[in-house]
Amino acid sequence: MLLHCNASCCTSTFSLVSSSLRRHDHPEDSQDTVIRRRHNARSLSLFTRHNQNLKQNKNLNESQETFVPPRHVDDDRSKLLELSLVTRRTPQFPGSIYAQSASDPDIASSLPSLRKFLGSDGDEDEGESEREMIAKALEIRRKVTKEIIKESLVRKGKFGITYATNVTDRLGEFVDHVMIEAAALKRLPEYSETRFNIRARTVIEDSNFVPLVRWLKYHEFSYNRIGKIICMSKGNLDSIRIMIEWLKTIHVKGEFIGVAFLRSGDNILQRSREELDEIVEYLESNGVRRDWMGYVVGRCPELLSFSMEEVKTRVDFFMKMGMNQNDFGTMVFDYPKILGFFSFKEMEKKISYLKEFGLSTEDVGRLLAFKPHLMGCSIEERWKPLVKYFYYLGISKQGMKRILVVKPILYCIDLEKTIAPKVRFFQDMGIPNEAIGNMLVKFPSLLTNSLYKKIRPVVIFLLTRAGVSQKDIGKVIAMDPALLGCSIGTKLEPNMRYYVSLGIRIHQLGEMIADFPMLLRYNVDILRPKYSYLRRTMIRPLQDLIEFPRFFSYSLERRIIPRHTTMVENRVNFKLRYMLACTDGEFERRVRDKVERRERFEAGLDSEDSQLLDDTISDEEVASSDSPEVEED
Repeated sequence: MLLHCNASCCTSTFSLVSSSLRRHDHPEDSQDTVIRRRHNARSLSLFTRHNQNLKQNKNLNESQETFVPPRHVDDDRSKLLELSLVTRRTPQFPGSIYAQSASDPDIASSLPSLRKFLGSDGDEDEGESEREMIAKALEIRRKVTKEIIKESLVRKGKFGITYATNVTDRLGEFVDHVMIEAAALKRLPEYSETRFNIRARTVIEDSNFVPLVRWLKYHEFSYNRIGKIICMSKGNLDSIRIMIEWLKTIHVKGEFIGVAFLRSGDNILQRSREELDEIVEYLESNGVRRDWMGYVVGRCPELLSFSMEEVKTRVDFFMKMGMNQNDFGTMVFDYPKILGFFSFKEMEKKISYLKEFGLSTEDVGRLLAFKPHLMGCSIEERWKPLVKYFYYLGISKQGMKRILVVKPILYCIDLEKTIAPKVRFFQDMGIPNEAIGNMLVKFPSLLTNSLYKKIRPVVIFLLTRAGVSQKDIGKVIAMDPALLGCSIGTKLEPNMRYYVSLGIRIHQLGEMIADFPMLLRYNVDILRPKYSYLRRTMIRPLQDLIEFPRFFSYSLERRIIPRHTTMVENRVNFKLRYMLACTDGEFERRVRDKVERRERFEAGLDSEDSQLLDDTISDEEVASSDSPEVEED
């Protein structure tokens, strides 16, 4: 009896609680219905009470004149959108308030209505809020699309998660394209009931996105370039593969394929293959060889964005300067940018500036054919400061023209970093500015030699190994600046050793170099027969060579032997200086005067002092008639 009474009490108590809960949840219902117990009845009871409190608060707020929405509404909206658009559902557990699956209608009923947060009164504030929520929804949908693309790269492309993330982060426009195409698929009957994730994967598979990324990576494209190129295609990924295959037919290789894509403009993928073939054939007909075309296009992809008329106009621009097809072809190969990188106005301005040095149109054409990099130099930043600096060194306009013609690369190199340090080095050696200017005009290649790898080592060699004194080093460099361009190991050192082997001491060699710096630039094979003829045939002492080192500068067959033969036949003798440092007419006159003086002396008509007349000839007279025949390598 006691157990029966307890059971009856419990049953009645549960009925009262259930009736109370039904009255609170549905006050409008007059019939008592029994709520069946579910596995999450306790959570459902708490959620029911939570809704009851919200309804009571709503009734209280509606009685007031103004309505202040709770602060957590915006957060709930964002959470709702994220929960409704995420690709992967989080595991549910008993007691969850928001369900993330719509498969069970009872559970789905716990998901708040989207319309509740988008508003239904039509107010302006609600309209703005609706637009904001739509923008947030699109952003979340875009994130979902990126996750799907990343998942496709990892699962089907077998890419690493880091690489897939790097590529996906650079596919902004392609992500939008996939999102739009996936939304459009919903209009088709076969996709009307499918989820967005399935439709997005279908779009990615149909576009062959993953195989294309794999192919581009195989061709050494970085993920930056892969992202940019795919975005350029505007969804037509097949055009990328077609264009790359065409670039290979004209020998564009390696990383320059990507360069050609990114620098040729957005319309490169929209151009037909016939248009591009026409451009290539026209350039080939004007001297640009077929096997050069890949090099040219890879370094000047702007050519692929030009129309055929513009390409013809640019080619005619250079042909009118007197270039032939060979000159034009080699010019384009040496500097492809000259054909498509600069505007006509810029090129005409630079050509007009070059003409101010006294060059004709044909001269400018030959100059550009030889060194087309001039077209890439700035007038204001490169040429004008260099011209002003040359004036400071005393170089005339004619000298600047010679530098431009002989070594035009000097007008392309940096003044402050390359030219000025070398000039200061020469100034520190005691060479005047005028002499430096003459050095540059005489030997413009001097400024292209490295200061620390070429010029300074040669100067140190002359001072320490060749015997040149400190006071003469400036004179030596000013007289023969080409000496600074010689190799120490293959030219200067062997010559120095040869002179020392003849019995010349180091200090004597230094004096000989100061008198005639070219001594160290001759080929030893040319020096040996001359020295042998001097010592064995002419029977001259070594001192004569030390006093007149220019002996090695004259031709053995054309000057030394003929004049020595003449002296032997006429039984006269001269020092080497008076024998060689004069013209043929002057030499004949000296021989004739010497013979006449000897005959007069033998006849007793002249004194012995007249025989020394040839020794009193001044050095200035010798220098004025000195015209050595230089023999170099």
